[in-house]
Amino acid sequence: MDVEFDSSGPEGMYCFRSYENGQKDWDKTRHPNILKSVVVGKKSWGLHVKMWAEGIAEGSFTKKEILQQFYDKDIEIPSSLLIDLDNRIYKKTIKYIQRLNDL
Repeated sequence: MDVEFDSSGPEGMYCFRSYENGQKDWDKTRHPNILKSVVVGKKSWGLHVKMWAEGIAEGSFTKKEILQQFYDKDIEIPSSLLIDLDNRIYKKTIKYIQRLNDL
């Protein structure tokens, strides 16, 4: 992911919104390091949530076990990300149950 510095470019938040909306004008900003960090962090969170949701749906571990690691390190997860986690767990659980019913 290449993000270029442009002293007259838009702020990182604007570029992140452009990136999220699928627009192509997000790669030049006044805040390239911040933008890159946020995009990489979001992608990482998405991948972890996907794996956690699958594991929870299959019964490999619980949501409490995952979240306890954050609480132990005093990391506060924004409510929007917790809602996303709950939604993905729900969807993966439904798919897992449907797969079991098809056997």
